[in-house]
Amino acid sequence: MTDADHDAPLLAGAELDHVEVFVPDRAAAAAWYARVLGLRPIARWAHWATPRGPLMLGAGGAMIALFERTPCAARDGVEHHRVALRVGAAAFRAFVARAASGPVYDAAGAPLAELTPVDHGQAHSVYFCDPWGNRCEVTTYEPQESRPDSQE
Repeated sequence: MTDADHDAPLLAGAELDHVEVFVPDRAAAAAWYARVLGLRPIARWAHWATPRGPLMLGAGGAMIALFERTPCAARDGVEHHRVALRVGAAAFRAFVARAASGPVYDAAGAPLAELTPVDHGQAHSVYFCDPWGNRCEVTTYEPQESRPDSQE
C-alpha cells in the first residue's frame, strides 16, 4: 500500500444506505412513515421482514429499517440521535405545510400543530418525533427556495 492509498477517502462515493429504527408495532409504524414521510415498503427487501428482521421502507435512495423492538427512547442509555432526510425546496415546503396532519410530535409526545423551519444559513430544517419518540428531521440545502413565499 502506498502513501497515496492512505490519502484517498476510504468511503469515497459512499452513500447512506439505511437507518435502523426500533418501534413496538411495525405495522403501525410503517403506516405512520408512509403517511407522514412518504416512505413505503420496498418489495425487493420484503423477505427480510421476518419477526426479528427489518421492514425496509424507502423513497428514492433513503431507507429506514423498521425493527419491532423496544424503542431506543424507552431504553436507558440506548438511542440514536435523529433520522434526517434531505429533500429539495419544493418538497420541503410541501412537507412543512402538511406535516402536522401526520400527526408529528414533540419530544414529550404531544402532537405538534405546526412545524417551524430552523434557518441554519445554508440549510433549513424542521424537527419532530414519530409516535414512539424517535427523533426525525427533514432538511433542504436550498434555503432561499424553501421559504413559504418562494416558488421554484
